[in-house]
This record gives sequence, structure tokens and C-alpha cells, in this order.
Amino acid sequence: MQRIAMVAGELSGDVLGAGLIRELKRRHAGLRVEGIGGPAMQMAGLRSLYPLEGLSIMGLVEVLRHLPRLIALRRRLVRHFSNNPPEVFIGIDAPDFNLGLERQLRRLGMRTAHYVSPSVWAWRQGRIKRIAQSVDLMLTLLPFEARYYQARGVPVVFVGHPTADRYALDPDSGRFRDELGLPSEGSIVALLPGSRQGEVSRIGPVFAATAAVLVRHRPDLQLIAAMATGQLRRLFERQLAAVGLTGCRLIERSTEAVMGAADVVLTASGTATLEAMLLQRPMVVAYRVAPLTAAVVSALRLIKTRDFALPNLLAGEVLVPEYIQRRATPRRLARAVEELLGDPARAHYLRQRFRQMHCALRCNANARAADALEQLVAQ
Repeated sequence: MQRIAMVAGELSGDVLGAGLIRELKRRHAGLRVEGIGGPAMQMAGLRSLYPLEGLSIMGLVEVLRHLPRLIALRRRLVRHFSNNPPEVFIGIDAPDFNLGLERQLRRLGMRTAHYVSPSVWAWRQGRIKRIAQSVDLMLTLLPFEARYYQARGVPVVFVGHPTADRYALDPDSGRFRDELGLPSEGSIVALLPGSRQGEVSRIGPVFAATAAVLVRHRPDLQLIAAMATGQLRRLFERQLAAVGLTGCRLIERSTEAVMGAADVVLTASGTATLEAMLLQRPMVVAYRVAPLTAAVVSALRLIKTRDFALPNLLAGEVLVPEYIQRRATPRRLARAVEELLGDPARAHYLRQRFRQMHCALRCNANARAADALEQLVAQ
């Protein structure tokens, strides 16, 4: 390989892309990589043509507001790559943007791969036809996703999850507490309200109110929160202040340590649920999308799965309590957190199950993904 292209749509994709770039550069000296990525991909060697932040948008209604700008950006990328064709284009997550880009590039004769399957098995299942038209290869992080594509004739390789490779199978919560300067004794709850502005705007006030309930019930409880950026930290600070809570410690860019130090994690749905699982932390999961998005999804019956928390999907059973939209209330969330704090036997069982699931995802993902891409280019 001499030249490839990648486009990531958010910070979690930036981390995945960085690991893949490093592995490919290790194998192919002088490899050039360009596209869209964040700080991790750029540090690994990507030349980013546009800022990653412009693609970090969630929800049907939210995307509509930015649609003209996104379409214009995709046209510019098609024009750029048609003039400078890469040996393979890899879209990393961001399916609503990347699948359309991949389809156009594939029509122009370029090989395309998509890294991180969209949740087509869970909702908007009609997208499978669009995916088949868009990609020469799907790289999945989860084993049940690969089985779904195989049954529908889409070329796929299960590579495992890079985060599972990075995390220790037997995490040491004491080490994380020492790292953050937290006491070795006493109960700690971690709050993770999301990594995007829209997420924190919607679920942050609910988490702040939940934290206030928890502190009223358990004044000795230590609260910590993981914040992806300084901007999100300031937003969550205002949400905490609105409920009169001043004792929560907000920590930037230390998500692993914040979760690893906690007895229970209260988290927005998403990548953080996987990380909490790998750290073997009992968790409560909640999420809210824009009301209009929720109404459209409900009216069109777009969701085909009962559960949405990743640990539950992987296990095929409800291991962690999950609350969505109106069910995500401070009273319910506080009760669920307190139940986990007061049930050591349940916490022990969850740690065992989470370790089993960790082993299933620990597959040297960067190397397996690189192998699959090399085979695709060699075809």
C-alpha cells in the first residue's frame, strides 16, 4: 500500500482510525493517509482535509439542520478523491455520511471498506441494501454483527474491538483511584453524560438531578464525572449548578480512570458502555434523543430490538438497567444506582460476565483489520 483514505465522524472513530493507521504504517513504510480525522488520527499520520467536528452530529432531526453543509462537504471529498484516487477508502463509523460517500467512490471504481457497522440489525434495517451497494468490505467490532451480514451476502470480517485489546482483563480499581487522588475507601459513582454537545444538553440535566438525589440519600457518596472536552465540562458545570450541586469533581480526558475508579457508572448510551463493561464496572445506562427524532422513530417503527445498551446486546440478556427518553428520570436512575451500590453479589456476577465478554472481543483488532484491508487491495 502507498496511499489510502479515511474519514472518521467522531472522537471514538478517531481513536479506532489512529490504531489502524499505526498498524498499516508499521507494515507499509511511507504510507500516505488523508481524509478527515481528529487529533489521534492526525498524530498517527493522517493529513486531515477538514475538521472532524463538522461530522459529529447525532439524530435524524439534528442531521437535517446540517444537511446542506454535509452534502457540500461530501461533494468536495468525492471531487478530491476522484482526482487523487486512493488504493482503498475506509469510512469509520458515521454511516449516514460515509455510506453515501463510499457509494459514490465505489461507482468511480475505488475499493471501499466500512469500519464499525451501523446498527442495521437494530433499526432502519432497509439500509442493508444501501450498505451492499456502498462497500466492498464491512469490518465489524462485534461477532453478532458479522453473522448478520454473512446471512445477507455482504462481504464482512469480524475483527474484534481495539478497546478490548487495550484494556486489561483484570482491571485494578485501586490503581485508578490512586491516579485520580481519590480515597481507597468509600463509594464512588461516575457520571458520563456523553461526548457530544447535543447528548450532554439533553441527558446532562437528568444526570445532574440524579446526582442531587443520590447525594441527598447518601451524603458520604463521592461523585466524579468524565468530560470529553472543556466546552462540555463548562456545560455540565452549569447543569450541576442549576440543581445546587457543587461536590461533583469534573475530570477531562480521563474517561478510563474515572470509570475504573467507580463502584457504579451512570452513563449515556454509546461507546462508554463498552468501556465500562471492559473495566468490569456495574452500570446504569440512559439516553435521550431530540423529541422529534423519537417521534419519527416510533411512528415509523424503525427500531427492531428491545435493548440498546451494548452489554445487553452482547450478552443476549438484560445485564444492566437501561432507560430511554421519558423513562430516563432522576428518580428511576437514582434508584437503579442505589440498588447496584447495595448489592455486592450482583456486582460480583456482573464482573464475571463482563470478563467473559471482554475475552470474546479481544482479537488483536488492528492487525485483523489491516489483514482484511491488505487482502481487499490485493484482489
